[in-house]
Amino acid sequence: MSEFEQLFLETLTSQIRALDQFGTWAKKSNEEILCDKYVKSKEQLKEIPIIADIDEMQIQDIRLIFQSIALAFELKTSIMCSVVMEMSHEGFGRAVVLAEKIVITNKFFKDAHRYSFRTYDALMSEGGKMLKDALDVYEKYNK
Repeated sequence: MSEFEQLFLETLTSQIRALDQFGTWAKKSNEEILCDKYVKSKEQLKEIPIIADIDEMQIQDIRLIFQSIALAFELKTSIMCSVVMEMSHEGFGRAVVLAEKIVITNKFFKDAHRYSFRTYDALMSEGGKMLKDALDVYEKYNK
């Protein structure tokens, strides 16, 4: 596990646990929580209709990923970030992470109600890659 993957997972799980007002996830491991929220098998995806509305919990779960990138970026650089996310009820939208005037992460969504990862390792890898790319973009354009 890379340094970026580790930091991403730590920030994501800390935010999820902070939202657990009633201790629902207190006895679950970090991996179990992340798998419950973000990992779906092909069979599970087949059960989700292609055209459907996205609910507020799903929007919040997607936002948490980008907030985790922002928080991890802040921990690495001490530069504050903002997350801007717009999502229609049909699951079309965009998430952007800004550091100063620089867009460090930008993701468009189509069918966001189906947004997931096939494995825990894929979630970890994608989060680490997004964080590394964000740091690289900031380094390149911060002049």
